[in-house]
Amino acid sequence: MDRRSRPGGRRVTSPQAFLLAASFLITLGSFAVLPYMSVLLHQRLGLGLGTVGMVLAVASLVQFSGGVAAGALTGRIGLRATMLTALAVRTAGFAVFVPGMTSPVLAVVALFLVSCGAALYLPANKAYLVEGAAEADRPRLLAVSGTAFNAGIALGPPAAAPLIVGSPTVLFSCVTVLFALVGAGHALLPAAAARPEADAVGADTGAVGGRQARHDCGPPPFAVTALSVYVFMFFQHYLALYAVPRTSAVFYGAVLTGHACLLAVTQPLLARWIAALTYRDAMKVGFGSMAAGTAVTAHGGYAAIGAGAALMCLGEVVLFLKNDLEALARSSSPPAVVFGRQRLAAGLGAFASGAVGGQLYAGAEAAGSTRLFWIAVCLQGLVLPLLLTAAARRRRTGGHLPRAGRRQERKRSSRG
Repeated sequence: MDRRSRPGGRRVTSPQAFLLAASFLITLGSFAVLPYMSVLLHQRLGLGLGTVGMVLAVASLVQFSGGVAAGALTGRIGLRATMLTALAVRTAGFAVFVPGMTSPVLAVVALFLVSCGAALYLPANKAYLVEGAAEADRPRLLAVSGTAFNAGIALGPPAAAPLIVGSPTVLFSCVTVLFALVGAGHALLPAAAARPEADAVGADTGAVGGRQARHDCGPPPFAVTALSVYVFMFFQHYLALYAVPRTSAVFYGAVLTGHACLLAVTQPLLARWIAALTYRDAMKVGFGSMAAGTAVTAHGGYAAIGAGAALMCLGEVVLFLKNDLEALARSSSPPAVVFGRQRLAAGLGAFASGAVGGQLYAGAEAAGSTRLFWIAVCLQGLVLPLLLTAAARRRRTGGHLPRAGRRQERKRSSRG
């Protein structure tokens, strides 16, 4: 199979290169539309804000929790067929948006089709990307994949801005064609590779099934992923409310663009270092950076908000990549199942953050200082990982301490 060299002696296959390019195009098309859904549903189609909020919340939950269904589907029809199914559903969703701009019902149906397609696609995409790859290559592959997705997220909204208000049907038509072409490209992909390189690594290191045994005693990746997204989404959801009145909308937009660009650049560069960290050290760096970022943001002003965004980016890069790598290393399930569970954990974290964040921000406003909101988030970023680690340690040692205690008691009895 044709391979292209990458820095550090690593290789990327042609199907992997295609998937990385497709990841950018898919996210570019999606984020040309999705960030504007509240505007379209409320201002153009006349839905009330309460209804709009409920529709978007449920759609987000479907998009995240549906990853579990993706894992099950790949086991039945395979990774390539799952991606094709997902893209067909998503393409149909964007096509329904074209007449949906005159019908709230059709627009909501279209949104849920797009969300269902996204739920099925991402776990299968990541799983196909790492199948057949050696363990040492997985961090960089997942990091570059994240870069492709984040580049699309950064460029999608400004690319769509000229069309979204005046000519949304033209925009939806273009996105539909884009997804149809990307889907056609997926149809040409070979079946997912077996894992000969990974199995060879396993044979050399004594690992079972190509996965090196990990004896890291950190908390379960599912819980850490949920907590990582929970803390990060406070920044994602509420920075605009805090930053725009203190700086400007232009500066806030620059911060978002800078954050996305920094994320795209640093994730591949730090991938090997992140992979080498123990899970507990990654949690210290990741949650420590997020806590520091929110504490700095609390000072307000241009420099503090910019520095806070950079620190949040470091925490996101470390935790999001390490969580996926640790979940893969600890599980004997197929990668698509693992990534589906990770998506579910992220959805639960985002949902909890949304539910708690509004109350926290309202409470801070009532107290007369929204800086208290960021202090509260900082404290959560410091305390909650410690509680999670302690809970995991108690659960892990709970079955062993009684036996140790009994052995010590027997020794004391024998001495007596």
